[in-house]
Amino acid sequence: MQNNLPLGYRHISNSISDSTAPNPLPASFLRGGTSKGIFLNKSDLPADNSQWDRIFLGIMGSPDPEYGRQLNGMGGGISSLSKICVVGAPTPSQKERGIDVEYTFIQVGIRDSSIDYSGNCGNLSSMIGVFAVDQGISTPRVSGTHATVRSFNTNTLKVVDTTFPVSSSSDSPVPLLENPETSIAGVPGKASTILLEFIDPAGARTGTLLPSGTPLNHLTILPSHGGDKRIVRCSCVDATNPTVFVSYSDLIEFLPIAEYIEGSAPIVGETLENIRSAAAVKMGLDPAAQAQPKIAILRAPYTEEDRSQQVDIVIHALSMGVLHKAVPMTVGLCAGVAANIRDSIAWESCQQSSKNKAGMVRLRHPGGIVDVGAAFAQDGEVKSAKVVRTGRRLMSGAVWW
Repeated sequence: MQNNLPLGYRHISNSISDSTAPNPLPASFLRGGTSKGIFLNKSDLPADNSQWDRIFLGIMGSPDPEYGRQLNGMGGGISSLSKICVVGAPTPSQKERGIDVEYTFIQVGIRDSSIDYSGNCGNLSSMIGVFAVDQGISTPRVSGTHATVRSFNTNTLKVVDTTFPVSSSSDSPVPLLENPETSIAGVPGKASTILLEFIDPAGARTGTLLPSGTPLNHLTILPSHGGDKRIVRCSCVDATNPTVFVSYSDLIEFLPIAEYIEGSAPIVGETLENIRSAAAVKMGLDPAAQAQPKIAILRAPYTEEDRSQQVDIVIHALSMGVLHKAVPMTVGLCAGVAANIRDSIAWESCQQSSKNKAGMVRLRHPGGIVDVGAAFAQDGEVKSAKVVRTGRRLMSGAVWW
């Protein structure tokens, strides 16, 4: 494993660990969509994955209970910048199924030592194929000027395809990420189009699209700021990642939700966590695990700009208890699926829109606009969910843990 380190690096023993992993570790730092993360080759990590957690905490600079900035590591103090992907060769049985590469996504706690393997990251998933090709882990299937890599996500046991442009001047295709083709909300400039497609995305965590058994649930919640118990409607949907959807118009009846979205009234977050935890129980998930399910507030388009831009749903999502500056892509994809489920909160929210864009659903989130799509079989099963992303290589070298 030492030969994989960049020139000028050597193994440095770590007094807090007898791990067989080198310190520093070969690593790449990549942007995928609106997230950034550390990408590691599985072959550079200990075969015993019980040793992984302390390595990941060291890489990210966690826990940082006092400041929450992760200045001792690669993390950025917010959930979208505290992520790791471990990418490796497929197993023989996966190869037989046409899988080119497998990967595991890790959400690393910021102020605490939590390590969450329960879900996937849609944004970073868009760069799995690129990293696998760069590392020589897999050979992509090339068709003309584009290549596709089929990956298997070990968190959700689901298949994800990424398609991206490649060079045609070499026997070994090289992913091209700098073509000025596509812009995405939250990222300046244009870059190459990466088509991200989740195959059979339903039941990623729970095994079923509607883990509560119905598209609409009624929860009894005690608001954190006091007052009487309230009945809150929600939809519990599991597609790409389990998500709890609640209605802005319902919440505004008893919460200062507008102020919360603008950055004040933080006590609202406690009530939203109560709703999320209660819905987690409905979904058969651990309510104490903040990473899964996520929760998102949905609202029908309400401004002239929304209507002129043909927005279907306005969405505000929380990740790890914090209001997100951009919708996590698995949440966005889940909303796109949910919008096609009659009587769900998402379906209800987009009834005022035109929603005739060939199965695509247009979401407005704090970072801008994103189109997500879902394809359904005649029997109502979800065949796939897809979205366009961009990505960029930021660093390749080694990371200390």
